[in-house]
Amino acid sequence: MASESDFSRNRDNSGSCAGLNVSVAAQSRSNITAPVLSNNTITGDVHIIHNAPGLSWHPLDSDRRPTSETRVLISKHKARICSEYQYVTEYNSLPGEHVLLSERFTQPLIIQRHRDQQEREEEIRSGGENLQQVLSSRSSQDANNLNSLFNPDSHGIRPSAVILQGNSGNGKSFAVQKIMLDWASDKLYKERFDVVFHLKCKDINHIPGTKSLAEILSYSCSLTSDEISQILLQHSLEKVLFIVDGFDELRITQDFCLMPPNTDLRHEGPAEFRLCALLKGYILPESSLLVTTRSTAADTLTNLLKFPQRFSEIMGFSEKGVKEYFQKFFQDEELFMKAYEYVRSNETLITACSIPVICWIICTVLRERFSEGSDLTSGLETTTSIYVDFVCTLLEHHSQGLSQPVPTLLRSLGQLAERGMLDTQVLFEEKSVNGMVSDPAGNPFLCKLLFKRRIHQETMFSFMHVSFQEFFTALYCVLLDEKPFQKKLTQLKDLESIYSPPRYAVVLQFICGLLNKDVGRALNRKNVFIHPKIQEYLKKWILEDIRSSSSARALFVFNCLYELHEDSFVKVVMEQTEKIDLYAIVLRKTDLWALLYCCQCCQCLNELQMGEAELTSKKLYMILPIMPKFKSVRLFPVDLDNFILADLMCVLTRRQTLSSQSVYVYSYSGGNPANTLYLTISKEEFWFSISTMLGLEDHKELHSFSLTFQHFNALIHFDWRNIFQIVYRGNVDVLMTALHLLSGLQKMELRLGNMTKRWANRILSFSQTYTGLQEMSVHAEMLLEEGIKVLQKSRSNPGCTVTFTGKMRNKEIKHRESINQVKFRLSARGCFMETL
Repeated sequence: MASESDFSRNRDNSGSCAGLNVSVAAQSRSNITAPVLSNNTITGDVHIIHNAPGLSWHPLDSDRRPTSETRVLISKHKARICSEYQYVTEYNSLPGEHVLLSERFTQPLIIQRHRDQQEREEEIRSGGENLQQVLSSRSSQDANNLNSLFNPDSHGIRPSAVILQGNSGNGKSFAVQKIMLDWASDKLYKERFDVVFHLKCKDINHIPGTKSLAEILSYSCSLTSDEISQILLQHSLEKVLFIVDGFDELRITQDFCLMPPNTDLRHEGPAEFRLCALLKGYILPESSLLVTTRSTAADTLTNLLKFPQRFSEIMGFSEKGVKEYFQKFFQDEELFMKAYEYVRSNETLITACSIPVICWIICTVLRERFSEGSDLTSGLETTTSIYVDFVCTLLEHHSQGLSQPVPTLLRSLGQLAERGMLDTQVLFEEKSVNGMVSDPAGNPFLCKLLFKRRIHQETMFSFMHVSFQEFFTALYCVLLDEKPFQKKLTQLKDLESIYSPPRYAVVLQFICGLLNKDVGRALNRKNVFIHPKIQEYLKKWILEDIRSSSSARALFVFNCLYELHEDSFVKVVMEQTEKIDLYAIVLRKTDLWALLYCCQCCQCLNELQMGEAELTSKKLYMILPIMPKFKSVRLFPVDLDNFILADLMCVLTRRQTLSSQSVYVYSYSGGNPANTLYLTISKEEFWFSISTMLGLEDHKELHSFSLTFQHFNALIHFDWRNIFQIVYRGNVDVLMTALHLLSGLQKMELRLGNMTKRWANRILSFSQTYTGLQEMSVHAEMLLEEGIKVLQKSRSNPGCTVTFTGKMRNKEIKHRESINQVKFRLSARGCFMETL
């Protein structure tokens, strides 16, 4: 009789094949007529159970004993896997090109539970750091790795079949290749599985005629069908694993349900039918299964698969995984950091990097830019271009058997995406999706989600992430004709201005990106064409918008221009911009990239004002290259690093600078003024003033110093970092010595606390020993008597005027004291004082 566990498995395994819900395992135990001994040339002396009429003979699993010959065959199988699976052929690989799997594979985030609707929506809507926090919370609760897929659960039950679900491009096939290689290398499942076979469903679709399971397996490995039969007949089936990759690509019809359950390993039939018999447990029921699939086919697979089952899902890369992937891809530490920091600064791109295929696309594009020696902002690494590359990759490599042409597919996805944007929804009911998208279950851009609703299930669909919904909305708009596009653009602009935060800003940026010429050519290769006059209308809108924009709106336009990435038009727009006022606006790194790109397209700009809203030293450093292009720069950074001031000076003295320019930098640190830099450049002279409150031994000793040069050509090679480091450390004597190295100095001004004897000697020594100095001014809060005595005995060099101003104490009759504002002037004739 069948055991209770057998009955439970049979009952749950009815699924789509109604009427065939009695498993082979149960039948083979309940329909035995008599055990018969037989000699078999392949298996040797084994026990044979003769089943009911129509079923085949099987050796008892407990009597399967591997021979030395089968061990040799398995070793041969492993050696071939190690040879073939250690390499990866990438999408863009030329004939004969490949990379090591170890240089690409990164452990994805795998969880072994279903998420409810709220969790799904949270994942789809989150981006950047918020998404990483969401993934981290999933990781801390449920994360698993490839080693634990077949571990017993909390009840001690080990699964017979594991479903490994994941969206297109999430790394399912990569994970399978890693499992195969590690098993063959004795690094994974060494004690658990003696034999592992790999079946690719897209290859099974092309196997002609009728074949036995052994013959089907021989298509995907180096063993013959006879050798495979020998291994399976002489090994414990509990130690055999079949990996079925890409179930969603298998062409299976309901005809399978009409086929009788045949348990004979050597029975022939259509390849997809024999595979389904293996999945169902009709063939080799004691073996284990690992089946990968997209979410769109997961429910079909569940109904077809034998029990006990386990559900696992690849969610993609965590933040740690993205970083590890970049490290493996670039290998060179400098290139890795440069690429990773660039992508991490773009919230949309770092969000998309949770999808492994997008990680590969971005790394590939950036590596190409590095090899060309190009700056990252000078080439086309826009968010839109990356998304288009991803779409084209899925269409070419993950979309077998599409039921409609690509342009029609993309339009229908765009309509669905736009409806979701208008209704602020990211989850779509099955009925509405079926009404707009043909064959959504076969669509690589949609995810199928199952949720519990009391006593039944509800099917819903979503895009991989809300950013893809925004992208397809934009794609739908640009595929319209001229008049409908104009109407749609007007509607989007109005909606974007209504909502706060703006919901349609990213859609409008994607629209600009899709109208880039290089992106358009990529779409053309998929027979997707955009009306030529649409770009003209978009450019007209941008020009009108920039003239009447607020500061925040101007920043949005800069991001649109960055996506459009058309240098000549960007220059026209920037020339219409009188002033870039980003004061009190929180700037993301992506905003700074956009600003940097737009300004680099121009030779001369009027005014830039930024700060008082998280303008950190790191952010300021990003835009240093554009500082020489502005006639006036006013910056108000937070906690300014002295080295940034040094780098700013280097930029302004070593690059082509405007003939008339003023720069003002004022920083707060902990609520107090920390660093102030005033700088003016004119045709006649180069003048700058540095005021600092950092690092000095006594803040009352030196407040600031100003230097004026007739020409600044001599400063091109000067070490400004050394000067600012000295200022930071507060060693005044070293500073005065360092200033001696500045050639071409004409004027110098110092602001002090107290004018001491020591300071008086320092200043006089500098004025008398520095050749070419014409004027030196000292402003002190208080001129002490000890310092005044030094001045009264001194003279200045001919050609150099030295003046001291400040307050001085005067003792009068009856010991009363008064404080006067005075000025001392030193010349070659002596010292003169006047009361101010």
